Amino acid sequence: MTNQEAPVGKYRYRILLMLVFATTINYFDRAIIGVMAPTLERMFGWSNNDYANIMIAFKIAYGIGMLTMGSIIDKIGTKKGYILAIGIWSIFGMLHAAVRASFSVIGFAIARMGLGFGESGHFPAANKTVAEYFPKKERAFATGLYNAATSIGAISAPFVVGWIVHEDGQNWQIPFLITGALSTIWVILWFRVYKKPEENPKITKEELEYIKADDVKESDEKIPWSKVLPKRQTWAFAVAKISDAVWYFYLFWGAKFIAYTFDVDIKGMGLPFLIIYLLADGGSIVGGWISGFFMSKGWTVNKARKITMLACAIIILPVSYVAFTNNQWLAIVLIGIGAAGHQAWMANIFTLVSDVFPKKAVASVTGIGGMVGVFAAIIADKALGKVLDSAGNSGYFWAFLIGGSLYLVLLGLVQLIMPKMTPLDENLQPIEE
Repeated sequence: MTNQEAPVGKYRYRILLMLVFATTINYFDRAIIGVMAPTLERMFGWSNNDYANIMIAFKIAYGIGMLTMGSIIDKIGTKKGYILAIGIWSIFGMLHAAVRASFSVIGFAIARMGLGFGESGHFPAANKTVAEYFPKKERAFATGLYNAATSIGAISAPFVVGWIVHEDGQNWQIPFLITGALSTIWVILWFRVYKKPEENPKITKEELEYIKADDVKESDEKIPWSKVLPKRQTWAFAVAKISDAVWYFYLFWGAKFIAYTFDVDIKGMGLPFLIIYLLADGGSIVGGWISGFFMSKGWTVNKARKITMLACAIIILPVSYVAFTNNQWLAIVLIGIGAAGHQAWMANIFTLVSDVFPKKAVASVTGIGGMVGVFAAIIADKALGKVLDSAGNSGYFWAFLIGGSLYLVLLGLVQLIMPKMTPLDENLQPIEE
């Protein structure tokens, strides 16, 4: 860790801005279908189980992609890997607009699978980029900032959809086409802006030294999964990522819950989403900043990350009360607090990977954890779809009850699996400090 307090050069923040842009596009693409779900269900005659199956198609491909795309990105590099991922998800995102009523469930399922496979490359690539461009003490904050853009995308979706799409579903295809243009702009900018820090002539010597201050020298030899999978640190991260099931519930089922519980139509979905995801944004930024603040006060990485995660888990607990209230705005605020706590949690668990693993393994480990999170979300989707079809809206009771209490359980498991966050060298052996 360096004592330098005023690093010369801020090029790394240009790279961070690109991650923010990519994350915004990614989550706008994801959130569109959730916002339009009540309208699409009426148009195409879907049951809750049909909708769950479409969401599961996305997650199956996302989980497979997490295992493969993370490894691909580690092999071909961040620049090419990111372009590949965003190219795939943009094409399939736009293909949603080609689906017709006669094959709506299978058509949406195929489009969502392609979208999911492409989008699976985003977080491994973004996490790897942060590991390349930021020293350890800044990584959680940088991760929190780009992760906050998930909320920008999620907030944008209901306003864009509400502005373009009519209550009867007219113009529903247009939002799916918008991201194609945004992705094209991103790819052009990324191609021009990104180079590895040590190969980038626009980075000053002083900034490069600051970025590399706590680096351990690595060879170019790739690390196979056979070495990464058995590590308890890999599974500590994977267990923490089970919380993805809660976030996907907010994203893909939140609009349905609000619409059917409080009789909110597609034009009125913007304000609830604005409240929920502004709170989520604040949580992401504060959660990323606070663990770095603790580290600047002399706390170990292990203590700073886990105390922050404990605070997040406690903050999330009140979301369970949504299951007991009939007040729309109280429910929305409580969901927002839960989303804020989740995003703060995510800013820290993503950083666990780059805190512990060498950079050349970061995307692969992120992908493995993401796959576990998606698998948990698939189980949750299928269970919730069946419960809602058989028991009606009361099925949301269990979703909120579990969503509020899950994080404390997961943190306890993380502590059991990885009581100390000892960094690993390029051979995945503990580094003596």
